Amino acid sequence: MPGSSAIASRFMQDASDSTTHQTVQPDLEALIASARGAAEHSYSPYSGFRVGAALLLENGAVVTGTNVENVSFGLTICAERSALVRAVAEHGSGIRIRAVAVVNGNNAASPPCGACRQMLAEFTEPDAPVVFPAADGARTMRFADLLPCSFETRLK
Repeated sequence: MPGSSAIASRFMQDASDSTTHQTVQPDLEALIASARGAAEHSYSPYSGFRVGAALLLENGAVVTGTNVENVSFGLTICAERSALVRAVAEHGSGIRIRAVAVVNGNNAASPPCGACRQMLAEFTEPDAPVVFPAADGARTMRFADLLPCSFETRLK
């Protein structure tokens, strides 16, 4: 695929019925704009893949994050986890996430990775919309459909 990223996933193909293509819910547009702003601050000198994420919390706050790379790629933090860590640091461990937006400046498919999905699962409502770029445009999915078999533990 000319001009596409080397990153491949099932989101580069047709999606299931739980997906919305190309049209983004109007209430998510501001969240996407916040994520786009965060991507501008990306530290990605090795891949050039600039990603931003924005989380809408239950209390109405919007918290953003961006990817921060390291020469030791295993130490790189994705935008989604960056936003989540910031949300907990600023709002406490009782946060609940009502919506997630992910953007990148590379016009490539960019769903949250598995590690980000699992980290978000601790705080995200199952019906929360997650909007991210896919090969065929913006895609919106329920969080539960994005990570249907998350690890769960009930500590309370």
